[in-house]
Amino acid sequence: MRSDTLRVPGATLYYEMRGKGPVLLVIPGGGGDANAADGMAEVLREHFTVVAFDARGYSRSALDPGAPQDQHVAVQSDDAFRLLTHLTDDPAFVYGGSHGAIVGLDLLARHPDRVRALVAHEPPCFAVLPDAAEHRAMIDEVHRLFHTEGLLAAAGRFLAAIDGAIKPGPEPAELSVREEQRRARSAANAPIMMEHELREFTSYIPDYAALASVADRLILAVGRETRGCLPYRPAVEIAGHLGLTVTEFPGAHNGTLTHAQEVATQLIRVLTSAPSSTPAL
Repeated sequence: MRSDTLRVPGATLYYEMRGKGPVLLVIPGGGGDANAADGMAEVLREHFTVVAFDARGYSRSALDPGAPQDQHVAVQSDDAFRLLTHLTDDPAFVYGGSHGAIVGLDLLARHPDRVRALVAHEPPCFAVLPDAAEHRAMIDEVHRLFHTEGLLAAAGRFLAAIDGAIKPGPEPAELSVREEQRRARSAANAPIMMEHELREFTSYIPDYAALASVADRLILAVGRETRGCLPYRPAVEIAGHLGLTVTEFPGAHNGTLTHAQEVATQLIRVLTSAPSSTPAL
């Protein structure tokens, strides 16, 4: 594994690379970072050059002013574009989960020439749903609770709203140092995400017109264990707008952590059968 940094407007991005083959960029979910891809990368590295990074303002990707700032989909999408442009001249495979799926959708819409195929797993852009106003009110309540009662109360309200979409991961007797560090960073990132990202990202509506012209490069993914839960629904709604179907992956909304190797295996299968993936991997 190799790590490095890249200067982008207003921030310095930390990223990690491992493996060989065409680039597969893994975009982190809200408050996540590069190490959330560790479990998948052990499988994916045999087929791809796996690139994972910390989103600006989180973990090791520092903002120039230092203090947390509001996060915007278009800015994170531009960061991903700049990272891909820095690393390869060829279109890349992209995987984004949760908030990372939203960034991936924006990246594909704005810079289709940089994306060979995108797997967008359960983008929580609740604004696309017919009952969007109800979910916007829920997100506003979560934000108010964060300010009045704290992170645990806000997180509890959000988890109740998504109704079992996040599954508990295995608790090994002894965590690796790397995993302990990831969990500590994730805990530190959570209040930043709650204050500066959650409302913006859940309000995002994809550019359907732009995506329609590259719909053959888009795989909308959902968790098999998320059926009936709120995070499953936006992918289905977006797929309907674009004349696509959804592809189920092992696990739930956080399947990349709870079912990392199974998700990675299916990701290889999906990407190598995508129409744009003509070279043998």
